[in-house]
Amino acid sequence: MKDIIDYATTTSRHYPLLLTAIISSTLTLGHTSDVQAGATFKIDDTKWVSLGAGLRSSFTANENAAPSGNSYSNNFNLDNVRLYLNGQIHKYLKVEVNTECQTCGSGGEVRVLDVIGKIEVNPYVNLWVGRMLVPAERREMNGPFYSSVYNIYANGTPFEPADQNLTIKSDGTSAGSFGRDDGATIWGAALAGRLQYAFGFFRGLRGGANNDDNILYAQRVAYNFWEVEKNPGYYTSGTYYGTGGDILTLGVANIYQQQGVGTLANPANFRGTSVDVLLEKVLPNNGVVTVNGEYKNYGVDGNTLPIPFAPGAAGSGTFGLFQGNAYDVSAMYLFPSKIGYGKIQPYGRYVNNMPVHGADQDVFEGGMNYIIDGHNARVSLSYQRYLAAELNGMTVGFQWQI
Repeated sequence: MKDIIDYATTTSRHYPLLLTAIISSTLTLGHTSDVQAGATFKIDDTKWVSLGAGLRSSFTANENAAPSGNSYSNNFNLDNVRLYLNGQIHKYLKVEVNTECQTCGSGGEVRVLDVIGKIEVNPYVNLWVGRMLVPAERREMNGPFYSSVYNIYANGTPFEPADQNLTIKSDGTSAGSFGRDDGATIWGAALAGRLQYAFGFFRGLRGGANNDDNILYAQRVAYNFWEVEKNPGYYTSGTYYGTGGDILTLGVANIYQQQGVGTLANPANFRGTSVDVLLEKVLPNNGVVTVNGEYKNYGVDGNTLPIPFAPGAAGSGTFGLFQGNAYDVSAMYLFPSKIGYGKIQPYGRYVNNMPVHGADQDVFEGGMNYIIDGHNARVSLSYQRYLAAELNGMTVGFQWQI
């Protein structure tokens, strides 16, 4: 992933892609993992603790991305190293703590990813408080471990406010980190679980343009037309490899913060709206077709000055976000028969980012996943074609989780 940064710097037309690659490769978005796996230790009839871990590592090569600028780069990357801790202290009270390796390529530091206190009483209304994922589109709720494509962030659509900085700061350059923020989320489901919702209230941008200390509001609502997706809380998955039955789910998400972008002198309001769909069909031969689609519309108002799509440097008090439209479509087929230890899943993907201030950037990606144990063990091989720049890339990704 990291060598995509070098590619992006070769042309200003791909500046939004550059930011996507930078943030993706350095903090690799901490989205969540399903921490129901791992070892569980029972304390008594109501108390238990579970432990788990996850690792993602890749090799990437991109055209004209070597230091000389004249040859392919060759990089080995440690993309994610996570530790999961979950526990229940009462029938209705739970806690979740997850960590991530930040700046893994430079030695790495263990950072807090999630710290969530959970009040879970019934399927209809539940409350999480602490540091957690901001409700958004499916890609955000999948996280890297539960997405259907390894390069879901490096070659994807623009990020949300909470993804725009490595660390949480109060100098006008941060609205969270790793896709997380401090706040509270009310979530649940109705109509036999088919209608799922999450309404969140978060700090959002700290300082800078947000001089009035406005709250960031985030909502996600999804409807399951076929089988009901089953995930912890308001989390999602990009595929179930056929184990969830036939799935057709439509989701709509919206994020809004008054004075959520810009500078103290030139603040503006930010709105990010997205629509996503997951279709997964188990065929009569037990093969599985999976289609993911996502559309985003990001808007900034209250400031006539163009706000650059770039998180501000430390102390600058500048917070910029993408403005415009973007979409991401992928389709894949999981063959029913095993070859060796796993199953083959070829796929194709197309992403187009259309900023208001700048040229479009589109990427075609084709590849193959080798599925050994669902999201817990898989190997991915992919080819990327950056169409506007006419450059090529390749990724081999490994994922393990317990």
